[in-house]
Amino acid sequence: MDVGRTLLFVPGDRPDRIAKALASEADAVAVDFEDAVGEAAKDSARALTTEALARLVPIGSPRSGPAVHVRINALETPEAEADLAAVSSLLGTVRLDGLIVPKADSVGRLAALDGRLTSAEEAAGTEHGQLSLLPVVESAAGVLASAGVAAAGPRVRGVLFGTLDLAAELGVRPSVEGRELLHARSQLVLAARAAGLSWILDGPYAALDDEDGLVRSTLAGRELGFTGRVVLHPRQVAPVRKAFAPTETELAHAREVLAAYHDASERGVGAVRLSDGSFVDRPVVARAKALLREAGQDDGEARP
Repeated sequence: MDVGRTLLFVPGDRPDRIAKALASEADAVAVDFEDAVGEAAKDSARALTTEALARLVPIGSPRSGPAVHVRINALETPEAEADLAAVSSLLGTVRLDGLIVPKADSVGRLAALDGRLTSAEEAAGTEHGQLSLLPVVESAAGVLASAGVAAAGPRVRGVLFGTLDLAAELGVRPSVEGRELLHARSQLVLAARAAGLSWILDGPYAALDDEDGLVRSTLAGRELGFTGRVVLHPRQVAPVRKAFAPTETELAHAREVLAAYHDASERGVGAVRLSDGSFVDRPVVARAKALLREAGQDDGEARP
């Protein structure tokens, strides 16, 4: 299931917040076993999450609400083994869409995880490939390996940029527009598109009370090619979703592009020029169609 534009994180040791997140307007929910859970609460988080998901999203329940993902601990840590055992126990009993894999910088580890999940799905009698993987690129090594990480296999259907961890490693302070991480962010977008991925999620905006900064940060990410982002509270969902949606100006321009293109095609004219003097070629037409599809509008008959 698509992670959409908003991925809401919630601590795995807080079943009350898991319930609220699954009742929210977020496109997807990430139940976190990693950073949001203290070392002493890891076992409790796994048990509470298993119980909460069995109650809230059992197999056979209506397919509605956010997609459900679990962020496990980094694969090289001892906690990851217990996380994967808990995830395996959920297969066939709850609606689970995928795993979020932190500190992703090794294609080999992702391949081994793919094999582990295949065995777990076979043992549970569930569909092969049911669980997607969303690697988090959040280190210098991860950025340099991002092309391989994004193309690590069919389970990898998107990538997530780990803003805070990477900034800490590089010794920089994240700004609203993210200029200090521009190269890394663009490299991840390029790697994801080269691998044919359609989910490219930006990291969180940590200042929960700063909606203006959240919107500016989200728009900056959209300009780079990100398709959605992590949110840390349900009140961030609506502003982020709106910021990633095509604007009326963009949609009007897209309709003008397609109308001019259709008219020129009918007249057998190769060169298409818009009212603002700009010329239209196939990439411009493809982008216009994509925007209108994203907005749920019929591009085939679009006219200004």
